[in-house]
Amino acid sequence: MNYLSWLLKAAIFFVVFAFALNNQGAVRLHWFFGAYWDAPLVLVVLAALVLGLALGVAVMTPLWLRARRAARAAAAPPANQPETKASGGELPPHGI
Repeated sequence: MNYLSWLLKAAIFFVVFAFALNNQGAVRLHWFFGAYWDAPLVLVVLAALVLGLALGVAVMTPLWLRARRAARAAAAPPANQPETKASGGELPPHGI
């Protein structure tokens, strides 16, 4: 199964690599006020991917931290809660 996983990863890599080799043509990105940027298409696609990943992580970070804090609070035992004893000095049965 491990060999199949590596074979799949290698196939994906070679498909992406072939895509990069086939798209080396220059593209022109037009910015504001007449500014433009000439770059290979692969570089533009890579820049868009990196920008999207960074934006996604930046948006999700507060949600991840909030969920982590909630999970940690749920796992911690309640503080300063003494054990209650029933009459006779025994603890009550579980669930009652």
